[in-house]
Amino acid sequence: MSLPATTDSARTRLDKWLWAARFFKHRTGATEAVEGGKVKLNGMTVKPARELKIGDRLDITIGEDARTVIVRAIADKRGSATVAQTLYEETAESIAAREHARELRRFAATPGADLHGRPTKRDRRRMDRFGGL
Repeated sequence: MSLPATTDSARTRLDKWLWAARFFKHRTGATEAVEGGKVKLNGMTVKPARELKIGDRLDITIGEDARTVIVRAIADKRGSATVAQTLYEETAESIAAREHARELRRFAATPGADLHGRPTKRDRRRMDRFGGL
């Protein structure tokens, strides 16, 4: 197992680094996220083949989870989770925002909590009338 490169001249593709840093399970998932605008490099939308270097800032959105990380090391091969955690450093603002979002989700009502089983005959007639069937 090779250690990640920490020299300033080390560079790798953005999608490879995201996969190696374990933000995505598959490299194609990383590529699709970059193409879909879910990953921004230094505040700009880029292509998956864009070269990434140490010190770059990444804004990564996965589902409802948004992270801002600073690249600390370069790796183009996927290693263990402990090695992957050394590749980046999450900003303090990002950590605080994720904690706040987690608290909001914890106190939010569960979707469908007000529904109680199957609709009654009366409810079904109302739905049919509303749907225009």
